[in-house]
Amino acid sequence: MTGPERTIFHICRRDEWDAAVPTGSYGGSSQDESSGFIHFSTANQVVASAAKHRAGQRGLVLVEAAVARLGGALKWEPSRHGRLFPHLYGRMPVRAAVRIADLPLGSDGRHVFPPDIAAPINTDGGGR
Repeated sequence: MTGPERTIFHICRRDEWDAAVPTGSYGGSSQDESSGFIHFSTANQVVASAAKHRAGQRGLVLVEAAVARLGGALKWEPSRHGRLFPHLYGRMPVRAAVRIADLPLGSDGRHVFPPDIAAPINTDGGGR
């Protein structure tokens, strides 16, 4: 781990998450398939990630996961502009989720995050 993050965030479609719950593990969103890992963001990165990669999409949820429950398959790797992002190389145990929150679209077309997550959008490439 690179910092004091206790939880990290993943965005996916509600139906993708709901399908994983009964199985006990989640293999990633349809957007993760081509990467070979599950994309996560920190609280400071997730709003920009949503704006860049999920703009205008409905039916999404924010999955907050406990870092300690993800194990050694979690890697912190540089992405755009050299920023480190958490990537999970393997399936996520559903029990790692500590919160699931709907991400509705606001009147401005941006996703509405829970108040404790809503960080300002970084327009210089701070997404995923």
